[in-house]
Amino acid sequence: MRVLLIGANGYLGRFVADRLLADPAVQLTALGRGDDADVRFDLASGSPGALTRFLDAVHPQVVVNCAGTTRGGARELTRHNTVAVATVCEALRRSGGGARLVQIGCGAEYGPSQPGSSTAEDAVPRPGGPYGVSKLAATELVLGSGLDAVVLRVFSPAGPGTPAGSPLGRLAEAMRRAMQSGDGELKLGGLGVQRDFIDVRDVARAVHAASLSAAQGVINIGSGRAVRLRDAAAVLARVAGYGGALHELDGPPGGHLRSAIGHPRLESDHAGPVAYPYPDGCGSWQQADVRTARDRLGWRPRINLEESLADIWMEAACRI
Repeated sequence: MRVLLIGANGYLGRFVADRLLADPAVQLTALGRGDDADVRFDLASGSPGALTRFLDAVHPQVVVNCAGTTRGGARELTRHNTVAVATVCEALRRSGGGARLVQIGCGAEYGPSQPGSSTAEDAVPRPGGPYGVSKLAATELVLGSGLDAVVLRVFSPAGPGTPAGSPLGRLAEAMRRAMQSGDGELKLGGLGVQRDFIDVRDVARAVHAASLSAAQGVINIGSGRAVRLRDAAAVLARVAGYGGALHELDGPPGGHLRSAIGHPRLESDHAGPVAYPYPDGCGSWQQADVRTARDRLGWRPRINLEESLADIWMEAACRI
C-alpha cells in the first residue's frame, strides 16, 4: 500500500511515520516543510495544482494529513489548519488516483461540554477558540469534499515528544526546575480542568487502522476517560520521585504563582495567582465517547496515562 504522509516531522506525524514504516506492506513517502521530508512542500503556500502533479506522479492509495499548528493568531491558524487542508482536498479531487484521505482533527473542535458527559461524534461542534474553529473548518472541508475520507478527532495527546509548551510539557518542566533547585513546594495554577489524554502511539495505531479501513466521516480518538490535571500532576510527581508538596493556586489571592500550566511562566515570582483557562477553549471538562473507533476501526487505547507521563518525564529529566 502506497501511503503519502503529510507532516511527518510533527509531534503526531513522527509516531504515525514510525507506525506505518513498521508495516512491511506499506510503502511510505513523507511530504513536508522540513529538510528530512522525502519531498519538500508547504501546504499553506503551495498550490493545489503543484500538489496534484506530485500525486499523479506518486499514485498514493492513502494520503494521511498530520500537518497543522496549534500556535499563533487566527490568521496563522487558518492558513496552516484550514487553507492547507483545502489545498489537499482540491489536489485530491483533481488527481485521477482516487486516494483515500485520513485527516487528523482534534477534540477542540467540539468546544466545552457538560461535566460528566462523553462527547460522541454526533455532538454539535461549538469550538471555544480560534484553534478549534480552524480545525473544525478543515473537517467541514474534508466532509464536504466528496472524497473517500475519514477525520480522526484526536483529544489530548500525551507521551514521548510532548511539546514543552503544552500543558503536560509545562508541568514536567516546572517539576524539573523544582527538583533541580531543591524546592520542597511546587506552586501551580490551572490544575482544575479535566481532559481525555491519549498516548501518541495509540493515535498512530488509530491512523494505521483508519488507513486500512473503509470507514468515513468523523471518528473520536481518545481514552474515553477524563483525568483532572492535578491528578496527572500527582502521577507525574510519583513517576519523577518528587517528594515535595504540590500547592494549587487556582483561587483568589494568597501565595505566588510559580507556573500556570498551559501558559507562559511569569517572570516575576511575586505576581499574584491567576486562574488561567486551559488553552484549548474546551472549558473545564472533556471526555471522548470512543465506541465508534472500537466498532469501525477495531481500535482501543493500550497505553495508560502513567506510562505516557513517565515518557514525558524521561525527556524532561534529560534537560537537567
